[in-house]
Amino acid sequence: MTNWLYLHVRAFALAVRRLAGQPVGTLLSALVVGIALSLPAAGYLLLDNVASLARGVSGTPEISVFMTPEASAEEVAAIEKRLRGDAELASYRYVPRDEALRQLERAGLGDVLGGLPANPLPDAFVITPRSDDPEVYGVLHARFEQWPGVAHVQLDSAWVERLHALLRLGQAAVLLLAGLLGVALVIVTFNTIRLQILTQRHEIDVSRLLGATDPFIRRPFYWFGSLQGLLGGGVALAIVWAAVEMLGEPVARLAQTYGAVFALAGPGPLESTAILAFAAFLGWLGSAISVRRHLAERLG
Repeated sequence: MTNWLYLHVRAFALAVRRLAGQPVGTLLSALVVGIALSLPAAGYLLLDNVASLARGVSGTPEISVFMTPEASAEEVAAIEKRLRGDAELASYRYVPRDEALRQLERAGLGDVLGGLPANPLPDAFVITPRSDDPEVYGVLHARFEQWPGVAHVQLDSAWVERLHALLRLGQAAVLLLAGLLGVALVIVTFNTIRLQILTQRHEIDVSRLLGATDPFIRRPFYWFGSLQGLLGGGVALAIVWAAVEMLGEPVARLAQTYGAVFALAGPGPLESTAILAFAAFLGWLGSAISVRRHLAERLG
């Protein structure tokens, strides 16, 4: 175990020296990787922020349960008891028919309602589920319709369904973009390691003559590719944070025009770690493919 760790530390140090020995090439490669990775990373953050902004602008979707005109006080109390014990609901509000009538009168419909012989409005419950998943709304809609004394259930989830559809489309586009750019970055690392192998071919031949094993020769290249990818991931994070700082104030002003308080959020610790890990993996993958191919060719 100690020997294995020593060999990796030695390979890591050698890779660092090679990166530091060509600062211009290292910087350019890191910029290429960083710019490419910043596009899907920014797309993911944009989708996440758009979802938060849309929820803030549109408000929380609700379900309205309207009772039949003949519903008794016992049936209303029974439904309220069921709602109180439902763990899927965040809150509910009972709106008696007289209160609903007063709300319409305050809205300027008093003259119209005054000509009616009786209050035509039913008792109702306005319910807010805990989740904004459209499937949850469908399940609750079907459940409420089966309850005795319920005449109609109205969903306020059309905008939620549209939002989820748009977010799923955006997520698919971001994944496609990340996949294509990931392949491109693997190719970039592949060619970089290929040049490294060609530059050090004599050193590799001498090492083999002295008894060096293939894993011993490959380790520095693996670390080189991983570190190159990691540097690119750091550049990607810097680009994303710079974009967040530049766009933060304009986005906040735009949200205020819709009556929402919103701040553009940058990548958190989990997202930052994922970007760095993904970048390092792409660098390692490109180097692994290149090393296995070109060292095999030299053996042949």
